Amino acid sequence: MSISTVQAGAKPVPQTGTHSVNAGIRKRHRVGLMTVSPSVLVLLVWMIVPLAMTIYFSLIHYNLLYPLENKFVGLDNFYYFLTDEGFMAGALNTLWLVGSVLVISVVAGVLIAVLVDAPFWGRGIVRVMLISPFFIMPTVSALVWKNLLLNPVSGVFAAVWKFFGATPIDWFSQYPLQAIIMIVSWQWVPFAVLLLMTALQSVDQEQKDAARLDGAGPIAIFWHITLPHLARPIAVVVMIETIFLLSIFAEIYTTTGGGPGYETTNLAYLIFSQALLQFDVGMASAGGLVAVVIANIVAAILIRMIGKNLTAKV
Repeated sequence: MSISTVQAGAKPVPQTGTHSVNAGIRKRHRVGLMTVSPSVLVLLVWMIVPLAMTIYFSLIHYNLLYPLENKFVGLDNFYYFLTDEGFMAGALNTLWLVGSVLVISVVAGVLIAVLVDAPFWGRGIVRVMLISPFFIMPTVSALVWKNLLLNPVSGVFAAVWKFFGATPIDWFSQYPLQAIIMIVSWQWVPFAVLLLMTALQSVDQEQKDAARLDGAGPIAIFWHITLPHLARPIAVVVMIETIFLLSIFAEIYTTTGGGPGYETTNLAYLIFSQALLQFDVGMASAGGLVAVVIANIVAAILIRMIGKNLTAKV
């Protein structure tokens, strides 16, 4: 009997094991899809409905004083919002506010985290006090700074100025945006301290001891060991804070009301003023969509610049 005859008469062996494994995988996928589908559907509705309504209102002329006059205007709301004198001021103030607070929070957060990382008496109490401002509501902290600290007559800063024989500064009239930056930075520095202080707990102490034996000083250890170890936590701080700082509103509304003029008006407050102060919901909706586009552009830049640091191998 030839080999070809044997091969022709052989029956294929059924691969029941492979089929059963594939069937089990497909069944698990179906169960997982059925389990996740309701929550995904709710999230989609939760996001799509407000977005669809915002797009709809951005294409019509809708004023709260004349709700029945809602004619279709196309892209006119976008044109009027982008050419409004407050848009450029709001965009620049937003970028300046976000950039300044990020620099202050990262630099101060790193320095404070390194200082409180060393053991000393009462370190636990100091750490709790350092992160406590982060848990204060923005409106409350803005009121505290406005009435107790930066008040030109009875504030703490005014008392210090008078003690040294200087004239107190009316911060919200002379330096309004800088005052907002101080308030927001005071709120977000504790967040940076908390993350960076936690990251310092995983620094290799043996590496530090070896560097000291080799004659490295505190500055060299900080620059070559501590700071590279904090690269990823700093990236996380920058990305998370940027998301929230783009929508700062309560501090501006409580203290300056966007003024004087447009000096403290950011995009979030500009959209609020268009909708609830000028009653122009159509233009405010267009501004909201513009703000979403700007936020996505900033997020994409951050992901490309900082996200690589999060995925890089140590």
